Formats: sequence, structure tokens, C-alpha cells
Amino acid sequence: MAPADKFKAAAIQMRMSADAAVNLERALAKIGEAAKSGADVVCLPELFRTPYFCQTEDSRLFDLAEPVPGPTTEAIAKAARAAGVVVIASVFERRAAGVYHNTAALIDADGALAGVYRKMHIPDDPLYYEKYYFTPGDLGFRAFDTKVGKIGTLVCWDQWYPEGARLTALGGAGVLFYPTAIGWHPAERAAEGAAQHDAWRTMQRAHAIANGVYVVACNRVGHEPTPDGKGDGIQFWGGSFIADPFGRVLAEAPHDAEAILVAECDPAKAEQTRRSWPFLRDRRIDAYGGLTKRFLDSDS
Repeated sequence: MAPADKFKAAAIQMRMSADAAVNLERALAKIGEAAKSGADVVCLPELFRTPYFCQTEDSRLFDLAEPVPGPTTEAIAKAARAAGVVVIASVFERRAAGVYHNTAALIDADGALAGVYRKMHIPDDPLYYEKYYFTPGDLGFRAFDTKVGKIGTLVCWDQWYPEGARLTALGGAGVLFYPTAIGWHPAERAAEGAAQHDAWRTMQRAHAIANGVYVVACNRVGHEPTPDGKGDGIQFWGGSFIADPFGRVLAEAPHDAEAILVAECDPAKAEQTRRSWPFLRDRRIDAYGGLTKRFLDSDS
């Protein structure tokens, strides 16, 4: 079978205001801008409708959640259909009272819901109190059929786990999209900021290389204060980028400004990369049973 046609992927790097309606309207406008720049599939940042509310634990913030399908996905579907593009939209999903997910909805170019991915790895770190809000995903790692072919999405903290990238690629995804909300604690930036950003960038480039896929990392940007005013907040570092199947960065955004990145994805190039560097062929699937264990201690 011949590889599918080339297409263009876009990452929308945005600042978020305190007004959810404004954030949605700006995202819809940027989807249109990306389409006019030639994009066929567009990724929005993690939880783009609101400031990053997980900096604090506050039960009132569960009111921000909504069902999927719901108001946000319906608005995105209308924009996707009008522009003729596939959209990855990150949503705070209300599944039931007390059951909420950090969910990426994939909207196909005709406005249909191609599928949902629920964030599997949930962090609990200073200013990233996500375990309070999100139930771990229960749908597994998935690839979705869309107008541009099979693609996959994971979300933010998932980007540090090679297992998630591998399983999504093994499901047939030719592009891995990572809606993201990651940044510096301002007090740490001078000493650790460069190393933290480099680790993040390197890790996702490695997913591209190890799996022979394109990677689109889409971050938010700008400083967001701690809601209770008692901390320094988070400086989201932007730096969104698109990498090819051998980890070469095709487009990259700055640390301090909004941007719309667009880059070509060529399935034939992915095919050739996998033929030349056949990492999937040489996997020892008979020897990886230990990956299902928490740790290989002397009793396991």
C-alpha cells in the first residue's frame, strides 16, 4: 500500500485570559488563521478555555467542567467544519458527578467527533495538583482515523512516558500530538529553567525518533498567577514545536509570545525513516514482560 498524501499540521501557542468565552473565541479565530496558512490538522494547548486552574485545590473549580460532546466541542466542531480541518481540543470533561477527566477531543474536518483520549498519567506536583481534579484515563492509548489519516494524541504529563508514545504509534498513529501546559516556577528559572526545557524538548524528539512518527508539542505561553495570590504562579514556557520522524525540529515557537506553527507531514518520509532505522522491527517483544511491573526488585 502506498503511503497517504502529505498534509500540514499546526500548533497554536496561546496565552489564556480569565474569561473562558474570550479564550474560546480566540481559539476559534486561530483555527481559522491556521487553516488559511495551509494547515489540515490543528492542535490547541491543554485546557485552553481557562487559566491553568490546577495551581490550587478548590472544589468550586469543578464547575468549569463540561460533558463531551458539549459546548466547547460543539463550537470547535463548527469551526473545524467551516475551515475543513481536523482539530485536537483539550477539555475539562465532566463524565459524572465526582468523575472528571483531562480529555483531548479529536474533531474531524467534517465536524464529527472522531474520538476522545483521556489523559492517562496524572501529575501531583507543586502548582500542578491534577490528581485532585482528574480521574486517570481509562480508554488506553489510541490512534484515530481522520481526514489526514491515523493520528494520536496524548496530554502534557504523558509526554514523559515512552510507553504511551510507543503504544499510540503501534496503534497506527503517524503523528503524535501533545496538548500541553508546562512552565517554570519563576524562582527556579534562573538555575534550572534551561535544563528543564531542554529535557522536555529532548524527550518528545526521542518519541519521534524511536517510533518513526511526527510529533507536535503544543504549549500555552505567558505568566499565570497563583489563584489565591500566595505564590509566584507559573511562567508557561511556550516553545511549542513540530518534529519529523527523525527528531529534526521543523518549526518552533518562542518562549514569550503567541505563535501559530505550521509544518508539512509526509507519510512517505515516515515510511522511509522506518525502513532505514527499523526500531520497530528489532524490538524484543518476548523480553519486555518486566514493563508491566512497578519495579524489578529481588522479589519480582
